[in-house]
Amino acid sequence: MINLPNIIDVEASGFGRGSYPIEVGVVLSSGRRFCSLIEPDESWTHWQRSAEDAHKISLQEVYLFGSSICSVADNLNCILRDQTVYSDAWGNDSSWIAKLFEFAGKVQAFKIESIVSILTEQQMEIWHDTKEALAAKSSQPRHRASNDAVLIQNTYYQTCAKLGLSKTIHVA
Repeated sequence: MINLPNIIDVEASGFGRGSYPIEVGVVLSSGRRFCSLIEPDESWTHWQRSAEDAHKISLQEVYLFGSSICSVADNLNCILRDQTVYSDAWGNDSSWIAKLFEFAGKVQAFKIESIVSILTEQQMEIWHDTKEALAAKSSQPRHRASNDAVLIQNTYYQTCAKLGLSKTIHVA
């Protein structure tokens, strides 16, 4: 049996310095999903058209439909408390989530790790091709946080299945 990891994905206003989270998506090992647009703090002004072109989320949508920073932080803590969640873009996602919690004035009650920390060398060798093949078959739009989280979790499952691995995720 393959135990699936909890996965998180974040879409942001841009790339690099000054960028901030605009959408977060989570899929739990149970298959439960959470996704929310995030209304930016008034001091968050960095917006890159190239990022918008990738995720197809306009600044207007973020302001119209985004939940407050505090609300998103509370929901993430409620869903993920004392668990580990994995990201395939740990450097970016962990810093954007840290920014979210800092501006919410809350303590993050879960841990974010790189998906690489639970992959075997053989999984890493087939990861990209497996993910691209699954994405090509999917009818879900790419670069939306919860869809990408599901894609990452499915890629994990498929790489385990292809290699005949039975993996247990140990949560710290």
